[in-house]
Amino acid sequence: MRPPHPPSPERSAELRRRFAEEARCERPDLSTLCLLIGAEADGALDEAGMDAVEVELDRLAGELPYRPGSPRAWALALRELLGVRYGFHGVPDDYQRLESSLLHEVLRRRRGLPILLSVVWMEVARRAGAPVYGVALPGHFVVGFGEPGAGAGSGSGQVLADPFDGGRVLTGADAELLVAGATGAALDASMLTPAGVLDVVLRVLNNVRAWAAARPEHSGVGLWAVELSLLLPSHAARLRYERARLLVQRGEFLAGAGELEAYAEVVAAVDEAAGEQVRREARAARALLN
Repeated sequence: MRPPHPPSPERSAELRRRFAEEARCERPDLSTLCLLIGAEADGALDEAGMDAVEVELDRLAGELPYRPGSPRAWALALRELLGVRYGFHGVPDDYQRLESSLLHEVLRRRRGLPILLSVVWMEVARRAGAPVYGVALPGHFVVGFGEPGAGAGSGSGQVLADPFDGGRVLTGADAELLVAGATGAALDASMLTPAGVLDVVLRVLNNVRAWAAARPEHSGVGLWAVELSLLLPSHAARLRYERARLLVQRGEFLAGAGELEAYAEVVAAVDEAAGEQVRREARAARALLN
């Protein structure tokens, strides 16, 4: 399926202004940032559509039992509501669809990547008052309830749930298998700490970039995902290099060469040979103008 059409340049500029502003708030809002990503991807998602998503998340939160109690009770209540009653879950084919990374589409289709399904779980649970947060296990995003690091035997002990699997509550052995399957390594306690809002947003954008990188005909999608990533307060310098190469790939040789030259100066400060390699790429891009 082809990705949705992008917004107009004027709409895109406004979305990016709001994205940068929200990302720099003292407490950035996860659903707002995800919806701004969705609007950058899908020109059909207007303000009314974004508001409708927030209303739907509120509605779903209103269907949860009043403060179930323990972290495990919260996890089970979310599984019953979202996984069983509404059928939110994921399947392997979802990794091949851009819509699986867009909150409004995940809410509509009730299907998506682990991290976007986790966003639905977190936003619904948060609105209902649950002690919820995202947990960025290597290769698989899940949600946590209760106090991170607290023993399972305590009243506030951490409980993990996997929204991709319909909200299945995970045992310690389940989490170990997820990590081992993704990395071959053992589960470490540091992997169970809550993911910050901006960490979640960057991981969503990384998934969009990965989707586009496998489909060169959709380099425009990769470009806006990189550009939104660059608007986050903290990001890898190498994203500038990725943006430069995408510009060249899209035939914007002059702009791409300029970006490569600027990045080369940054790299050369720590590795002159690597900087010179980037300069050669810049010269090659300029040569394509002839």
